[in-house]
Amino acid sequence: MEYYDYWDSPLGRILLVASGSALTGVHFSGEKYFPAIASEWIYQPDAKYIVSARTQLAEYFACKRQVFTLKVEPAGTPFQRRVWRALQEIPHGTTTNYGTLAARIGKPTASRAVGAANGRNPISIVIPCHRVIGAAGDLTGYAGGLDRKAALLRLEAEAAGEFQLTSP
Repeated sequence: MEYYDYWDSPLGRILLVASGSALTGVHFSGEKYFPAIASEWIYQPDAKYIVSARTQLAEYFACKRQVFTLKVEPAGTPFQRRVWRALQEIPHGTTTNYGTLAARIGKPTASRAVGAANGRNPISIVIPCHRVIGAAGDLTGYAGGLDRKAALLRLEAEAAGEFQLTSP
């Protein structure tokens, strides 16, 4: 069973989706891969993981949270889930690039595939795909839009007091 609600974040409306056991979606309205509300989904603003996600996201945007403690279950291929797990290891306030992330998961020649998986991340912000930038330090694709990606990186830089490109 999937539950959903909308939350008005500082960067626009977000669709929150959860099962009875984890958060399964955080999507900005208008994002490239915004899901259609399935007929079997239940509008349930007080569902456990919806409430937790809303609370933790509000803390994040208020610069009071740097690490999410939400249980997540992103639906995807084994490769996509591997990339998404690696994204969760990128510290708040830092960035990495697609090549470094590909090497981190043991696929050093798969930076394009890593980029594609990054773009299909169904749990935006919580699984921080916005922390992956181009090799030259440029902002590259973000399903929620480059303006939101830049805003998220600025927010984290402000919260961390600095911003740096990291590599493992």
